[in-house]
Amino acid sequence: MLRLSASGLGCVRGSRSVFDGVNLELCSGETLALVGPNGSGKSSLLRLIADLLRPSAGEIELDGGAADQTISEQAHYLGHLDALKPSLTVAENLAFWVRYLGGDMAALPASLASVSLGGLADLPAAYLSAGQRRRLSLARLVAVRRPLWLLDEPTSALDAAGQERLVELMRQHLAGGGLIVAATHGPLGVECKQLRLGGTA
Repeated sequence: MLRLSASGLGCVRGSRSVFDGVNLELCSGETLALVGPNGSGKSSLLRLIADLLRPSAGEIELDGGAADQTISEQAHYLGHLDALKPSLTVAENLAFWVRYLGGDMAALPASLASVSLGGLADLPAAYLSAGQRRRLSLARLVAVRRPLWLLDEPTSALDAAGQERLVELMRQHLAGGGLIVAATHGPLGVECKQLRLGGTA
């Protein structure tokens, strides 16, 4: 059983306090939706969990995971921007991430198929639509298994079919005991807890 928890978290960006005193707890098979207006700290909280930012106060723990790995080594972070190289093909982009994250290259075909990009494997990423780029980023979550998914507006640019695929991927991940923390302005399509952050844009 995995358990992600945080207590008394604070975040300061520049000279501005984004939030303070944030607590959360999430166990295997659960989703936490981070909601609130723009500028309330949803993305910053995801980055704190991913160890891309340092908290100004508080601590974050992941219990039940790999004792010899940090939280970031057990997490996938999917940010606002899709981290792709336009000159590389769809397959080459995913292959880079699989190698970088220490995954199995044999997983590439099935991972691309899971986001309906199998037929575009040899197409340069520069020719992908915004929704296709987002789906290629999602393929990374499937290609390399990690228990914690940190998703920043995961439905961004996805059409209805793409959103359905995302929901199915999230359900499969949760059914396998995974955890999801997602910043969102809309419904995710899966049952979730909710943490509302205040603030203004």
